Amino acid sequence: MKEVKEDRFIISVKVGPKGQMTIPAEARKIFDIKVGDTLMVMGDKNRGIALVKDTDFYKLMPDFGGSKK
Repeated sequence: MKEVKEDRFIISVKVGPKGQMTIPAEARKIFDIKVGDTLMVMGDKNRGIALVKDTDFYKLMPDFGGSKK
């Protein structure tokens, strides 16, 4: 399934044998994800998984020990 709009998308990805997946180019562009960026993986068994750039996460949650940029 692939549906891409200017600010949102739905794209399926496959998980490889090592648990890896590729973040689609459309998502990397919308969220300005570059090679070498660190992402936080957050999960809730009932609500699912979310990926957030660490810099954005620490701006919102400075008490979690990240830099307070």
